[in-house]
Amino acid sequence: MNAKLSILPDTENRKGAPRYELRAKDHGPDDLELEIWQVPSSATPHIRYPLRIAGLRGRNLALVEHRVLRRLAKEGVRFGALNRNQTARFELDEEPALNLGLLFRVLAPMRSRANMRMVAEGVEAMAREEAAYWLGMAMHRKYPRRVLMALRFLLIDPKGGNSSAW
Repeated sequence: MNAKLSILPDTENRKGAPRYELRAKDHGPDDLELEIWQVPSSATPHIRYPLRIAGLRGRNLALVEHRVLRRLAKEGVRFGALNRNQTARFELDEEPALNLGLLFRVLAPMRSRANMRMVAEGVEAMAREEAAYWLGMAMHRKYPRRVLMALRFLLIDPKGGNSSAW
């Protein structure tokens, strides 16, 4: 039996890692929507269509927008002038995609500004492996809201972060 082993060139991603993209849409003045998507690649053959990881828009994005834009600027993503109701797409590396995806998922239902700040700082400080663990738990569990709530409990300081009261 003669079998040929052919290795196809992976022009889309030379590292053989999963591919992610950021989709940005401007809905009007001060109304930006950001979404993280996982796109098909040779490293993820089970993904045949783009898979939405997470998204954030409105007030919750506005509260952490400076952090997100600073992180994206480090990755070389610059929005410039977005056309209204048109989606701009940017390719992201795995680490920022995981951190931003987790950040968007955990912040989406939150309302307390102080708690959102603590959670955002905690997610920003996470290593790639830790963010991947929590994001995987939030995406693939039967009750993902419980996982996200547990993460919020771990990241929020019950004293409000005021350690100078001692």
